[in-house]
Amino acid sequence: MSLDVSPALLEQAERGEVDEAEFVDCVRTSLPYAWEMISSLVAQLKVDGGAFADNQTPPPDEQARGQLLRALASDAIRGALQRHFGVRLAFQNCHRVAVFPTDTSADATLARFTSVRSQLLNQSPEFRDC
Repeated sequence: MSLDVSPALLEQAERGEVDEAEFVDCVRTSLPYAWEMISSLVAQLKVDGGAFADNQTPPPDEQARGQLLRALASDAIRGALQRHFGVRLAFQNCHRVAVFPTDTSADATLARFTSVRSQLLNQSPEFRDC
């Protein structure tokens, strides 16, 4: 799943610095499922509070799954999304996305969520091929 980069944004990149807001908009339009997932989790975190908000529902299809993988596996995309939404993102399996506040209040919870132990405990046979 590649980004749908406009000629104007590509030209910016070729000249040098890229406006991050335009890059974020490119991500929003190119990866709508991932964008909606992260947006909804950010809203949930703001409304519910707590240490984090996460999704445990698998994507509806392979295209949606690919969007999540693209968004969270790319350091540039992930970093831009974290800065845009003002959160820290974490990812387990092929679909479990979580958002954490940027302050230190959630550090221990984030460390547990991203630990080797949590990764192993979050496995199941139906996720082997995702």
